[in-house]
Amino acid sequence: MSTDMDGTIRLERDSSALVATLTIDRPAKLNAVTPRMAGQLAQAVETCNADPEVRAIVVTGAGDRAFSVGSDIRALDAYATPWDFRNRVDYCDALRRLAKPTIAAINGYALGGGLETALSCDIRIAVATARLGAPEVKLGWIGGGGMSAFLARAAGPSNAALMLMTGDPIDAARALDWHLVSEVAEPEDLLPRARAVAASIAARAPIATETAKVNLRAAASMPEEQALAYERDLQTVCFATDDAEEGRRAFAEKRTPHFRRR
Repeated sequence: MSTDMDGTIRLERDSSALVATLTIDRPAKLNAVTPRMAGQLAQAVETCNADPEVRAIVVTGAGDRAFSVGSDIRALDAYATPWDFRNRVDYCDALRRLAKPTIAAINGYALGGGLETALSCDIRIAVATARLGAPEVKLGWIGGGGMSAFLARAAGPSNAALMLMTGDPIDAARALDWHLVSEVAEPEDLLPRARAVAASIAARAPIATETAKVNLRAAASMPEEQALAYERDLQTVCFATDDAEEGRRAFAEKRTPHFRRR
């Protein structure tokens, strides 16, 4: 765990399971993200994308109090102009550049940019004591890392409006009911469960899992007819891969397939 009050982003890789873990490591400040940490996260994303030994990524926060409370508010005054702020390195944008499936292990508070970080992941699992919220309105602004779009898509427009306009957080049970998270786990089970899900995904054909990720995001912004056609095209691309042939052969031979990203 980091002893640097400025915090850091830790990247750990388990090559045996083909899983990486990205940890927002600044527990003394509830894992608030500084501009330097945002740059580190962007670099970690590029590292994971380029590493064939990484097929799924778990994103979590250090300590037992917070996943992340978003940007360090004290650091925001360092931007000379609103335009400089607009063009900063954004950690949510960086996270969404991950080509590989991501699982957010929400181990406590996920507020503001921290909630946007979790929403930028493909799958979310929360500890039972987690609190999720969009408190920016209490300070005079709104989230800018995808909050409205992803929150409305996951929880529905009315629930999103309630969170965005009051700024009040919800607990993990309500987040599960609103489909903001897929599962709720006890603290000791959270990371093992998230890593087990990541390992399960990593065992599948990587071209197929990454294509499924692309397809899900594209389908959210397409008319139904176009989305169906796009999905069929992506299916055809996957079907033409060596991994798909290996999957069919392994099925016929009643053995575990060996996928090689080809």
